[in-house]
Amino acid sequence: MAKCCEICGKKPMFGNNVSHAHNITKRRWMPNLQSVRALVDGTPKRITVCTSCLKAGKVIKNNRARKRSQVSAS
Repeated sequence: MAKCCEICGKKPMFGNNVSHAHNITKRRWMPNLQSVRALVDGTPKRITVCTSCLKAGKVIKNNRARKRSQVSAS
């Protein structure tokens, strides 16, 4: 699995750890990715999404879509 958001394309960022003695080693900042069952083209599918996309409402979760359809049918 690639460490990449399927909605916004967010990937790991690269940089350096810098100690007080100015020793430099490589490091990575990983995005906060969650595996979510979401509606993709009207069908439920498991996708990997970053939490900022989830919080912004860019993903329609499968269970929320089901609840909305049940409420509108009543």
